[in-house]
Amino acid sequence: MNRYTRKMLLNVATGVAVAATALVVFLPAANAAPGTITSNVNVRSGPGTSYGVVDTVRRGTTVDVQQCQGSWCYISKPGPDGWVSANYLTGAGGAPVNPQQPGASFGFNLGGPNGPQISIGIGQQPPTQPQRPRPPVVQPTPTFGEVCFYDRTNYRGTSFCLGSGDNVRNLADWTDRISSVSNPDGLSVQLCAEPSYRNCRTYTTNASSLGDFDDYIASVRVR
Repeated sequence: MNRYTRKMLLNVATGVAVAATALVVFLPAANAAPGTITSNVNVRSGPGTSYGVVDTVRRGTTVDVQQCQGSWCYISKPGPDGWVSANYLTGAGGAPVNPQQPGASFGFNLGGPNGPQISIGIGQQPPTQPQRPRPPVVQPTPTFGEVCFYDRTNYRGTSFCLGSGDNVRNLADWTDRISSVSNPDGLSVQLCAEPSYRNCRTYTTNASSLGDFDDYIASVRVR
């Protein structure tokens, strides 16, 4: 085999390897899987709390989970689509979702009987497969963290969420209803027993129960 022939075959082999890698990285997710929202939650433009809020979705809403990244999943639903934390999703039949590997709970994978197949040959084009539109890539907005407030202890019941820098001087219908606080990002949260931020306590961790402040909150600040 002469030097020219060896070089040509090496170039072809390299091209095939690069094409295979590109297909593995950029193949779309498997068909959407059904999921259920477990609590009122913000829908964001990207997979993290640093992305802006595009919508909210209510507890009990059935959604189509299209793909997962890290501990976030992209959902399709009536209204704006976007990303939600896997902590607020259940899979088919109400099965809990592992927030560390949420994609496995919805059957997303590469290869296998339920995933996309890869076929590469020299001198032929790969077979055309239907492509699901990829979620839009949106630059993050300067929002850092999120805190959710629940009307029952242990993060149960009806809830609402606020981002860093949000203030509510008078909780109105939520006055004297907050019983627990989910604060996974460790923000500084002031819970005040009177409107206009008077008679306050500061929390920087989750609080499954507020003790003598339970059902005794009239204003909130998140920093």
